[in-house]
Amino acid sequence: MEPSILRSLAQAGRSSKSRAQSTRINHQCTRTFTNSPRCGLREQSKGVTAENSTSQGQPAANLSQEVTEEEKNHYDKVVEHSKKSQMRSPWMHEGSDKPPVARMRSAGAMVKGKLLTTPSRMLKLILPLTTRDANKDRKNVEPLALLVHPQQPLSYLERLIQSELPAIKNDNGEDKIPAVHFRAQDLGEEAINPDRHEPDEDSEEYKFEHSEDFKIDGKTERTGKLNESGDNAVKPVQPANPIKEPDPEHPDFVRWSPSTEIGDFIRDAARGKEFSVDIEGAPEPIFVAVPSFADRTYYLRMRLRKTAKQISSLADIKTECDKLAHKSAQRVAQGGFAVLVGWWGSVYVLTFQTDLGWDVMEPVTYLVGLSTLIGGYMWFLYHNREVSYRSAMNFTVSKRQDKLYQAKGFDVSKWDALVEEGNRLRREIKMVAEEYDVDWDETREEGDEKVAKALRDERRKKQIFKDEEDEEGKKRKKSKEDDEDDD
Repeated sequence: MEPSILRSLAQAGRSSKSRAQSTRINHQCTRTFTNSPRCGLREQSKGVTAENSTSQGQPAANLSQEVTEEEKNHYDKVVEHSKKSQMRSPWMHEGSDKPPVARMRSAGAMVKGKLLTTPSRMLKLILPLTTRDANKDRKNVEPLALLVHPQQPLSYLERLIQSELPAIKNDNGEDKIPAVHFRAQDLGEEAINPDRHEPDEDSEEYKFEHSEDFKIDGKTERTGKLNESGDNAVKPVQPANPIKEPDPEHPDFVRWSPSTEIGDFIRDAARGKEFSVDIEGAPEPIFVAVPSFADRTYYLRMRLRKTAKQISSLADIKTECDKLAHKSAQRVAQGGFAVLVGWWGSVYVLTFQTDLGWDVMEPVTYLVGLSTLIGGYMWFLYHNREVSYRSAMNFTVSKRQDKLYQAKGFDVSKWDALVEEGNRLRREIKMVAEEYDVDWDETREEGDEKVAKALRDERRKKQIFKDEEDEEGKKRKKSKEDDEDDD
């Protein structure tokens, strides 16, 4: 037992001794590596000379100044690729395919005026006013809005525009207010050509120096330096001369007198679809698009449609009440006829079939008939009516209508206002249609036959009333002349 224990202890001692020696050896090796000098790296760096180093570590004077053929070819390829990329992708560089003097107009640039209508029947004129413009792109020009009435003269509009313009220099170097003229196309009896197209602003030809052509996607593109001595060179803005060369795009334009009403001027300019505002000192006139018949009458037609819907909703109630009122008036007339027949039968029976006889019934019938006549005459005087059957019938119908209207909740004043408004809008649209020489279909706006009938009946009543007044006026005038002749 003891020898086995001694052997195990001896083995454990030998293993611990060997482990300690191995640990000490590793520690010595590690310490030797960390404390050793970097001789290998220094020797390697000493072996590198100035002749074998790269060009980034040498001064520029020691480098070669000659450009090799490979470098030239590489540069040309890079330039060609850049130009093609700009042409293929204009959104990467906006306006890269155009010279600087022909920049693309921005979306907000306004180069043409507008003439609009308002719900109050006024005209709103929008003008991009400018007097100094060396480039076609007017994106920095703030439009000016002016409200005018069609019955105002052109001189009023001229003063409004002049108040917004800066002064210019005359020949003597003094400040003056620029003159403003209005021109419109004089078509005479000629028909308007609808096939006329405006020229394309992008189809402009430019002269280049040392131009280069590239064919991309089947389209030839030209690049180069713009020839400043050519027609495309930027020229200083000069004041407009009194005498201008005729414009081939806008022929037969004539100047209108400032005393002309704006409505008359617009009526004639509508035939040519536009007119121009010439401002002294401006590089070019401002052309204003004249609204079409649909644009001019848009608010009027919308209001007429709205009014027609309201009239249509009330027309059913009014028609029902009117029918009941006329039936009631007819029953009253039939009742009056029955009373007369009954009175006649009573007189006949009392006269010929009783002991009263004609001697008694004669004064009775006379007094009853005279009393009826006096009572009817007093009734017409009290109600201030003409002594006629039609007047009595109309009075009966109107009384019955008033009662039915109140029972049904029908507002007569609202109905009269709507019908009058509808006829007024219809009359104004008709006047504009005559100005534009357009056949306007009013049934599209009225929308219903009962609406058209209501408007037509109201117009007929007004015409009858007007004719009666004219007839009475003629009679009074004639009687007055007769009295003067007698004197």
